[in-house]
Amino acid sequence: MNQSLPALLCLNAGSSSVKFSLYKVANGSPELLFGGQIEGLLTQPHFEAKDVQGNLLNERQWAKPQRRAEAVEIILDYVKAEAKGYQLKAVGHRVVLGGTEYAHSVVVDEAVLAVLDHYAPIVPSHQPAEIEAIRLLRESHPDLMQVACFDSAFHRTKSELADLYALPLSYRDKGLRRWGFHGLSYDYINTQLPQLDQRLATGKTVVMHLGSGASLCGLVNGKSAYTSMGFSPLDGLMMGTRCGSLDPMIPLYLMSQYKMAPAAVEKLLIKESGLLGISGISNDMRDLECSAAPTAQLAVDLFVYMLAQQTGTAMASIQGLDGIVFTAGIGEHSPLIRAKTCEALAWAGVEIDTTLNESNNHQARRISTDHSRVAVWVIPTNEEIVIARDTWQLINSH
Repeated sequence: MNQSLPALLCLNAGSSSVKFSLYKVANGSPELLFGGQIEGLLTQPHFEAKDVQGNLLNERQWAKPQRRAEAVEIILDYVKAEAKGYQLKAVGHRVVLGGTEYAHSVVVDEAVLAVLDHYAPIVPSHQPAEIEAIRLLRESHPDLMQVACFDSAFHRTKSELADLYALPLSYRDKGLRRWGFHGLSYDYINTQLPQLDQRLATGKTVVMHLGSGASLCGLVNGKSAYTSMGFSPLDGLMMGTRCGSLDPMIPLYLMSQYKMAPAAVEKLLIKESGLLGISGISNDMRDLECSAAPTAQLAVDLFVYMLAQQTGTAMASIQGLDGIVFTAGIGEHSPLIRAKTCEALAWAGVEIDTTLNESNNHQARRISTDHSRVAVWVIPTNEEIVIARDTWQLINSH
């Protein structure tokens, strides 16, 4: 790269994939150049990169598994080769949990990594991979600034009561509290509301982030006051393979009566439950919507039931409801789930326009009727731009 326009690389490292996006900074604002991912690291790795319009730029496959270190270097080499005319200034990482220490994004040093290591056991499916990617780059490119952007940070505005479990307070001080996640997504939606619907921006709004992982957030005047996810990303809504809210006696019962090891229980709750566990078919809502199997319909119905139930809890927590926002994969692309959810919430004054709901328009749009007491919006999320924005701000402050 030459010394022309600044560029920012955003990384989202998972257990078997690494997603990336490269942003240029023009006129002080990040703009996407291209992005992609390497998925299937543990089986048959597949690399692809696409431009802003979604056109395929590059694609590679490997017959053998790749280590995360190799994946990170492949991405970095590709970015350097393709981003002619740009200087890579920093790498921003999505990190799930920053604890009480970090209510905002932060430049990474060894002290920060020590905090992230401390919280890693709470989110074993995410945090260790994210930390590993950071350390790999610190070793191979020690002069490259790295920034950690936290999914938990947006929820640090919740009250003390909304953080607490009814355990002895000494456990709260050990980290057993309702952290909340998907904060980068909620942060982005919150930045869009003022220009779309001022009433929702300053009022009481429930944002539903519905993807393979799913949660909802109760906003009051643009700040998180409630979230369905708690101590870990396993809590709250039913998800693709995660069970969501569960009687805490169930894991103890499985271990005592069925002699299941803790690792087996963890696998059951995180990887074998949710849509996949109920349907026995798939963890993908699209597959279930197309299936005639009774278990597929049961999984869809339970997903909606738990979503409406959690929305009621959020309404009680924020003491009202001015609007609902659907976002993320299912929220943005499933008219069926939106319709069923809003039907289940009709008692709260929710009414949507069928034509607007089923529109193929992928832009932010209101889908509620004119006389609905509750405004309903579909707003595509963009977690990467939040990472790029925060990273650029930290570059300028150093």
